[in-house]
Amino acid sequence: MTRINLLSQRLANQIAAGEVVERPASVLKELLENSLDAGADRIDIEAEQGGVKLLRVRDNGSGIHKDDLALALSRHATSKIAELEDLENIASLGFRGEALASISSVSRLTLVSKAVADSGESAWKVAAEGPDMVATLAPAAHAQGTSVEVRDLFFNTPARKKFLKTEKTEFARIDENLKRLALSRFDVQFTLSHNQRVIHKLQPALSDQDRQRRVALVCGPAFVENSVSVDIEGPGLRLWGWVSLPTFSRSQADLQYFYVNGRIIRDKLVAHAVKQAYRDVLFHGRHPAYVLYLELAPAAVDVNVHPTKHEVRFRDSRLVHDFLFSSLNRALAEVTPSSRLDGQAASPHFANTNHMESNSDFGFGQQSSLSLRDSSYGQGVRPGGGQYGGAPVSPERIQKQLAAYARLNADDAEIPPLGYAIAQLHGVYILAQNKQGLIIVDMHAAHERITYERMKTACANEELKMQPLLVPLSIAVSASEAASAEAQRDVLLRFGIELERVSEESLIVRQIPSILRDANIEQLVRDVLSDVMEYGTSDRIQSHQDEMLSTMACHGSVRANRQLTIPEMNALLRDMEATERSGQCNHGRPTWIYQSLDELDKLFLRGQ
Repeated sequence: MTRINLLSQRLANQIAAGEVVERPASVLKELLENSLDAGADRIDIEAEQGGVKLLRVRDNGSGIHKDDLALALSRHATSKIAELEDLENIASLGFRGEALASISSVSRLTLVSKAVADSGESAWKVAAEGPDMVATLAPAAHAQGTSVEVRDLFFNTPARKKFLKTEKTEFARIDENLKRLALSRFDVQFTLSHNQRVIHKLQPALSDQDRQRRVALVCGPAFVENSVSVDIEGPGLRLWGWVSLPTFSRSQADLQYFYVNGRIIRDKLVAHAVKQAYRDVLFHGRHPAYVLYLELAPAAVDVNVHPTKHEVRFRDSRLVHDFLFSSLNRALAEVTPSSRLDGQAASPHFANTNHMESNSDFGFGQQSSLSLRDSSYGQGVRPGGGQYGGAPVSPERIQKQLAAYARLNADDAEIPPLGYAIAQLHGVYILAQNKQGLIIVDMHAAHERITYERMKTACANEELKMQPLLVPLSIAVSASEAASAEAQRDVLLRFGIELERVSEESLIVRQIPSILRDANIEQLVRDVLSDVMEYGTSDRIQSHQDEMLSTMACHGSVRANRQLTIPEMNALLRDMEATERSGQCNHGRPTWIYQSLDELDKLFLRGQ
């Protein structure tokens, strides 16, 4: 070991750059955040060779005063915080004062700026040169605002340059970083050019329609067409944005944007809450898509966790987790067929069972609300008879159905969102007609969801039943797990688990939820403890219970190749309209699809 030496200014900055400057895209992120903090509403970005040869960011913000330009390239120099109280209440995107110094140590950086207060003077240019990073000032021509030019990134650190990818890959990351910032500030105009070719020109989006258009440009029009807008307020919290329908899922978690007070983050707690909200409706192995904004008091979140500022720490993580989960879970549950059909207004009387029963002209009201036990479409065909768990099909019933067909095409008829059944296809699918087109329903998947939701409601209305173990189960755990179990004893009791700490590293399980008596108790307790320690809560018990109810609902639902009568099919459609999450079965598969008349016309080349 050599003697302790003081690092040179350049080497210290290059070490800091290793945390902040990973590639051209990370340079762009830091420069864009500075422009937004300066109040810019127009930002132009130019890149060459994936940002390695040149990256220039120009804005019309408040600019930097001449006397502060040299200081701007020094480490830990910032105008955004001044004392500890500011650090605990950060409202700006940047605050560390390391970005410009780090970037200038691994590139040829030139900064030109003209401040608002210097309206009568010329702009000034500053660059850091030499091993001691000495800043030199010179006059320049520039409108109000700031331009930062970064050339030859990593020219003096060739080892870092070897880790860069191809030009196409590096520019793709620049493009992705711009999209992230563009979604956080709808009021700002962004222009991106690569190798003298304009790639994006995003105009300010001030109205709701313009915001949706920008989201469509960034995330694709399919996301907007298959998403639900949310805007929910809680105690000191507000969540708004767009979440995808469960049927619009991704193989990768690549379309997920989450912002906290305008700052994009990646957080385990947030990811867990969103995953938990989609647990009941998402196909196995798929990922949801979302663009969500969480607003809360700056003092309630600590953004000074990581140099890249991608991670945050919430003061009350359990409150945030529960708010995210409950908000998204409710938003997904409230998605109805009427809200999903374009131009289809939800008619209040369709949700009113009494009104449907009195509407005898259609002949469907008598079957509109069937219970789990006596549902005629869940019983099957009786051998040798023309019945389906009910009365034989009478001539009067046929006449009513014919009259209903006539009303189906009448201009003045009120048609439910899923319309009325017209046929059954191969004993598997129900074909229905509504005002706008054709509905195809997977009858087993639909009935499975209806049965499942009713069973969940029935279980929720009863208190969680606990079963004492005849022989208490002893589990060896770590000291931290045992301490957590002892501290969270009341929380675990709410989940139906009674634990007792008997030694430094040992627990005894005395009671468990009765519905989970056949589960692997030790593994279940360990998983619940792990969740409680990580997130302050757990959904393991609910998840196990839902899995059991889902299996029971699957076996208790109407099976394929069972012939249903038209009234029974319509009863199923009406139940779908009144059931939460009826767009997906318990396994995340879609229960119905819709083809408009326009789409059908295109298939047959009508009008072309």
